[in-house]
Amino acid sequence: MADVEGAASPARWADLRAALRGTTADYTRIPLKRAVFLLAIPMMLELVLESTFAVVDIFFVARLGASAVATVGLTETYLFLLYSVAMGLAMAVTAIVARRVGEQRGEEAALSAVQAVLLAALVSLPVAAAGIFWAQDLLRLMGADTWAIEHGFRYTQWMLGGNVVILLLFVINAVFRGAGDAAAAMRVLWVANALNIVLDPILIFGFGPIPAMGIEGAAIATNIGRGAGVLMQLWILARGSEHLRIARASLRWHGATMLHIARTSLGGVGQMLVAMTAWIFLMRILASLSTEAVAGATIAMRVMMFTLMPAWGMSNAAATLVGQNLGAGQSARAEAAVWRIGWMNMVFTVGVSVLFFFWHDAIVGLFTDDAEVIAIGGEWLSILAYSYFVYGWWMVAVQAFNGAGDTMTPTWINLVFFWLIQIPLAWVLALPLGWAHTGVFWGVFVSETAVGLFTLWLFSRGRWKLVKA
Repeated sequence: MADVEGAASPARWADLRAALRGTTADYTRIPLKRAVFLLAIPMMLELVLESTFAVVDIFFVARLGASAVATVGLTETYLFLLYSVAMGLAMAVTAIVARRVGEQRGEEAALSAVQAVLLAALVSLPVAAAGIFWAQDLLRLMGADTWAIEHGFRYTQWMLGGNVVILLLFVINAVFRGAGDAAAAMRVLWVANALNIVLDPILIFGFGPIPAMGIEGAAIATNIGRGAGVLMQLWILARGSEHLRIARASLRWHGATMLHIARTSLGGVGQMLVAMTAWIFLMRILASLSTEAVAGATIAMRVMMFTLMPAWGMSNAAATLVGQNLGAGQSARAEAAVWRIGWMNMVFTVGVSVLFFFWHDAIVGLFTDDAEVIAIGGEWLSILAYSYFVYGWWMVAVQAFNGAGDTMTPTWINLVFFWLIQIPLAWVLALPLGWAHTGVFWGVFVSETAVGLFTLWLFSRGRWKLVKA
């Protein structure tokens, strides 16, 4: 037994090094436990730093006051629309590239990657124009206060005007994940977000000859960090990664492939648009209550993003394994990967829910000393604690559908549970019944717990195995 354990430890350390450095392993052939490990580790670490940036960013912005935090929150309602497009494209790209790699059709995978980059660049243009020219109007539409409209609008200009780096960062990393190059995606986000974190305090508060730029500095730091990440992505694509080689023949416009990506992404964009627009309505309800309600919800949302990113990383591993194994004709192995990762996610989210339940106010208090903001943000975290374990299963089930190329099923599910249940319920509880922000939080709890359980049940029926990507 001692010899076996002694052998196992070096093997696990070797796998860890391979996960961090990148590996040429075939995820359709190696033991499933090892495949999950090699993909999940870099994907989790990739998103941990992404979520770390979100928390650090709001930590510094919160020092500028509740109106600055509210400006970030209201701008993010529009960014959420952009994220829905970026994530929808990313879902389609991951599914298509993973399926082609599983089918041993590397040239088609490379061609799909190039078309995805071109499509993302085209999509960014109208969003950039809207952000640059109508930032104040967009904030006014969301019920922003006077400070945000007169001073905070430059944050909105930078964030929406530079949206191309957001889209490309999402889409190219989706290419890497679909191909099985999770370590490359991880390194890109590490560089991008580490640069963000360093520049944030320097540009917000000033340092030496660099003047204090306030909330505008936070946006500039974000764009510089993400821009550096995109340059690194393009360099990796040009050089070639472990599982993907882009030949000169792939560097061209291919209408049929781009149209296929666009069509496949419609479901992903739809499911994210439904979820994100639901968040916009919720923020509009909160904005009608008070600036503190928006600020508290914004901080709570950043904390939630921070704690869910490792779980999303594991879920992304499920999408890659589902896509590649379906491409290789191994549907049973694809399903086994989802259940294995689902249990791992549940254990993780249960642990997080314990932290939220007992230390919710202390967590929010790390970002602000405003008592009302702490109370509101802490209340949402405490309510989330009751259902967080469902999130783990929901994320994995959704990514299983997406990894299979079935992006429409989650779209219809989101439409029912978010638009037809969450928004009306939150509005009724918050305004007519007078529960204020508490009503919004309980509306979210009911709808998202229900959607998680229903999605998992639908996944268990197995129709996703028959989808053609």
